[in-house]
Amino acid sequence: MNIKELTIPRLGESVESVQLVRYTKNIGDYINEDEVIAEVSTDKVDSDVPATNAGKIIEFKYNEGDEIKVGEVFAVIELGNFQENNSKKEETTEKEIVVEEKQRTIHQSIETSQFLSPLVKNIIQKENLTVKDINQIVGSGHDGRISKNDVLNYIQKKTNVSSDFDNSVISSSSFGAKDEIIEMDKMRQLISKHMKKSKQTSPHVTAYVEPDVTNFVKWREENKTAFQTKYNQKLTFTPMIVDCVVRAIKDFPMINVSVDETETKIIKHHTINIGIATALPNNNLIVPVIKNANELNLEGLAKNVNTIVDKARHNKLSPDDIRGGTFTISNVGTFGNLMGTPIINQPEVAILATGVIKKKPAVLETEFGDIIVARQFMYLSLSFDHRVIDGSLGGVFLKRISDYMENWDMNTKF
Repeated sequence: MNIKELTIPRLGESVESVQLVRYTKNIGDYINEDEVIAEVSTDKVDSDVPATNAGKIIEFKYNEGDEIKVGEVFAVIELGNFQENNSKKEETTEKEIVVEEKQRTIHQSIETSQFLSPLVKNIIQKENLTVKDINQIVGSGHDGRISKNDVLNYIQKKTNVSSDFDNSVISSSSFGAKDEIIEMDKMRQLISKHMKKSKQTSPHVTAYVEPDVTNFVKWREENKTAFQTKYNQKLTFTPMIVDCVVRAIKDFPMINVSVDETETKIIKHHTINIGIATALPNNNLIVPVIKNANELNLEGLAKNVNTIVDKARHNKLSPDDIRGGTFTISNVGTFGNLMGTPIINQPEVAILATGVIKKKPAVLETEFGDIIVARQFMYLSLSFDHRVIDGSLGGVFLKRISDYMENWDMNTKF
């Protein structure tokens, strides 16, 4: 028998492993070269894995939901240009339909949960647990993995709750007859777990400043058309803000750090990789990263910002596009908000939120006395990890960003 082992391809330089979301084919199916055989997930990005040869699928090495290292064999096919004879297929019996339906339920549960062992999957099937049940189980294993005891404990608690006519997950008084219960999609569940873990990991402190950004706004307004004509790139405020943040990080490099898993060592990063929090059309959030932002001029920053935001909004981000960030910026002003208290994007130790730019009356000192004039202002808020950043460092760093924005050189060339 001439066989071919299919391996997980490298989906990005920083990707070492993937989660198997689902197989698109079954054992015994025939597949063409370059036809998708599996879907895998890395963080918030899903990718298709195509077959490298045509043939008949004879073995799957992993279960859906398992974690697989890049380069590992996940499927085996018998090579050849087979033609499937549909007339010879046996009719599916009623029993097979029931089994298939149970398997579908398990697979759906896996896709909305974490990595589940075969033993845990068997318990789920035997106890007829639903997707909602799986989402309620808190894993006690490594990285929150759900164990056998976690499932059995949940089943016991659920039995006790049912006997007392009290549903502790969703109380009968918490929703009305016309209310709708919506299952979180996969990305929303990942975001939920990531945000919860961040708050549990880092003691968050938030500081605020309100810079006068009149010159900052004026320079962009005067130069955006010429900038686009010269570089064919739209000049938004984001690359200008990134420029100020990068300069401030260079002044205070201990902002550009992370904490190791033992919480006894600080990892000081050489490169400055800026994440840009981006809202997607489905209202989920993703953070694509501008790599080596410390080596880019304003043109390079604008090009990178426009590229990653466009890729995010059109679902074209690769796993590498969202990895390796060392500092994140979230523009809450896009939604008309004055300020925000952002949650740190782990394993980073700080995140900046930029508010809406608004005109306000301001008192200016002149040689003839104080005068009141209209100026442009915006709030900046910095959430930082108090394990490694004290109030003094967080405060002066935020003020330095503010200073760079307030004192934006009106003679800046590009």
